[in-house]
Amino acid sequence: MRLQLSEDELAGHRETVRDKMVDKNLDGLCLFSPRDIFYLTGLYLIQTERPVGLLYDGNNTSAFVPTLEVEHVEKLGGVDEVISYEEYPGEKHPMEILADRIEDRDIANLGVDSDGYPGGYGYEGPALSEFLGDGNVEELPKMIEKTMRVKTNEEVELIKESCRWGNLAHRYLQDYTEPGKTENKISTMASLDASRAMLNTVGDDYYSPKGATTPASAGFRGQIGKGSAIPHALTTNETISEGDVVVTGASANVGGYVSELERTMVAGEPSEEQIRYFKLMLQAGELAIDEIEPGKKFSEVDKTVRSFYRQNELENYWRHHTGHSIGFAGHEAPYLDKGDDRKLEPGMVVTVEPGIYVPNFAGFRHSDTVLVTEEGAELLTYYPRDLESLTITAH
Repeated sequence: MRLQLSEDELAGHRETVRDKMVDKNLDGLCLFSPRDIFYLTGLYLIQTERPVGLLYDGNNTSAFVPTLEVEHVEKLGGVDEVISYEEYPGEKHPMEILADRIEDRDIANLGVDSDGYPGGYGYEGPALSEFLGDGNVEELPKMIEKTMRVKTNEEVELIKESCRWGNLAHRYLQDYTEPGKTENKISTMASLDASRAMLNTVGDDYYSPKGATTPASAGFRGQIGKGSAIPHALTTNETISEGDVVVTGASANVGGYVSELERTMVAGEPSEEQIRYFKLMLQAGELAIDEIEPGKKFSEVDKTVRSFYRQNELENYWRHHTGHSIGFAGHEAPYLDKGDDRKLEPGMVVTVEPGIYVPNFAGFRHSDTVLVTEEGAELLTYYPRDLESLTITAH
């Protein structure tokens, strides 16, 4: 399997979006988000102070890029035409140049994911609509995102492949973990060895539109010992000690798509308190997975898990919702949150990761990537979840 979206798949994406354009009476679409551009073309453009974008009229795609990106786009392909401008800010602002090209094509009703380049790296610029005269500009920031929520078969296969290599990266991470070692050394070794194995196996079939040089990765992100009780801790190169709880994370970038695998491990013989919280965390995750089925609201899954917390007097150790959607980005909408009443649909992919965080003691969290099916849920990540398998014994 070629590890990227096929031309037929991308054509299907454009057809789906074209239908939405017809429904909204749009003559054209202008996209600035790298995610949105990728979804239609397979082309990923880096955002800097120099505006990049895509024009789509329902038939043809035109990349809008500075001169320094022209050869890059022509090499990668995926678009019918390249529109370039000299440099930013230039004597004539890139937004004005883009507006001229839009008017040349008689696009009266234009949909945009942002009215003008959103910027970064110090970019400053006017709204695109300022230059379009009588043209109608409709901001549709969620149009492509909503389309991406239900994954196609090809997208699911790329996510499954990500799960496979994330699984290997985590295996290396666990094998290399032992008291006395630092997290940076363990993580680097595991990520490099998994990436090497991945590239040796898939060979020329590997492709990363985002430019990943180490496609598979695994680490701890600072969640070691008492730091494991901080859900979004940052790596500080902690040394693992006997008795530490460690929370891990592993994934792989495959064709632009990612997965999420997280596990709670214990370095040495677990204490009774560690065992208790681990089992409760495991039960919460299993409960959430069992709740996932088409037609059910995202909020209902989270409410069921929150009820479990209350029943077991864990409210003080709750920190975040049950999970989120995942695919092109590590975090996507909708969310398994009690405030999100959107419904689960077959083809959606979500993470399930309810955690228990005991301050000044430890945190406990598994995260699995789950596909919503016609019948219910399919667990895409398959790394062991039980405590015995996740106990680090002496090497």
